Amino acid sequence: MRRLYQSPSPNPMLLSDTIRTALCGITANTSRSALTMLGIIIGVASVVLMVSIGNSFQTYVLTQIASIGTNTMDVLPTGLQKFGGNTQSLTLEDYNAIKQLSTVTSASPVILVSQPVHYGKDAWNPMVMGTRQEIFKNYSLKLDRGRLLEESDDDGARAAAVVSAQTAIDLFGNVDPLGKRITVGEFSFTVVGVLKSQGSALLQDLDKPIYIPFSRAKAITGQTYLTYITLKTVGDPEVAKADVTSLLRQRHHISNPENDPDKDDFIARSAEQISSIVNSVTLGLTIFLSLIAGISLLVGGIGIMNIMLVSVTERTREIGLRKAVGAKRRDILLQFLLEAVSLTLTGGIVGIVIGGSVGWILAKVAAKFLGSFPFVVSIGAILLAIAMAVGAGLIFGLYPAKQAADLSPMEALRFE
Repeated sequence: MRRLYQSPSPNPMLLSDTIRTALCGITANTSRSALTMLGIIIGVASVVLMVSIGNSFQTYVLTQIASIGTNTMDVLPTGLQKFGGNTQSLTLEDYNAIKQLSTVTSASPVILVSQPVHYGKDAWNPMVMGTRQEIFKNYSLKLDRGRLLEESDDDGARAAAVVSAQTAIDLFGNVDPLGKRITVGEFSFTVVGVLKSQGSALLQDLDKPIYIPFSRAKAITGQTYLTYITLKTVGDPEVAKADVTSLLRQRHHISNPENDPDKDDFIARSAEQISSIVNSVTLGLTIFLSLIAGISLLVGGIGIMNIMLVSVTERTREIGLRKAVGAKRRDILLQFLLEAVSLTLTGGIVGIVIGGSVGWILAKVAAKFLGSFPFVVSIGAILLAIAMAVGAGLIFGLYPAKQAADLSPMEALRFE
């Protein structure tokens, strides 16, 4: 049977008129429109900023870890990370046993020397590490000039020192450090090498330490225990970690069949483990902060709805007049929905710009202290912010739009 009625196709002129009318409604009172968008701007800016900070921090840490390789591991006494734990649980014999493991390719003992460093009349307190030449391989430290510590330095307890990039600047300024004498406590050392800038890795700044021979540090401090041990592993880092853990439990007479780390007097901390922790913490923190920022969007959306309801009341006669000259319910509904979405979308775009700008500024400030810090804003975060802004406009603009669309032309025209 042939259809007797066919719905009219949308009139592009009517749609364009509706859009133009919606925009006119917004620009008619710019001050009120700007204040209405404020909540959306703050909400979107907060979301973009929080996601940006999370992504930037994650990228920074993972880049630093990648620079030394995921097969780097530190073994520390529990006392270095847990209050009241044993700080003297690692010995030189532990180090000698660990470096014999098949999953360990390189190991170096470390003793930290807590003594001020003097050059001329200046005094500084950088980290002074008594160690062996393997540490430069373990942390992928690169030589800028001079030489690294050698086995003969440790065997003869020679007074050689290698300084990191930032410490070279702090101690010597524009003077070439090579061949200069520094004093650690009451002991004198000759600078034989300067390292390139490395940044941070395994939660420590690699641009600050001064490296001296292990045997000389042992003589200075009189320590019979190690501050920690640094390793380079081969194969699966988790397998290497299990080997180290099993060996130290056996050597320290720790019975721990349930594999409870709280019962151990040491911590094996791999770069891959830190990477996994950073990913989990960053994701959780970003979600949490974004949810808090989302409250601003909710408040902004409620503000949009209230202002739109006020606008409907103020423009009741205009609505009645439009209906009287042929505007349909859907035209009025679309007009007010477009006004709400236009407000939230504009606020969203402004919020993206503000949030991204603040994130960029914070990244530049962080770079001043950390040497480098990336600024990362994902396309996904921007799209999410736009979607949230448009969604807020649709959700909170629907009720006022429906109120306007349901007005009777007769009653609207009689409205005073």
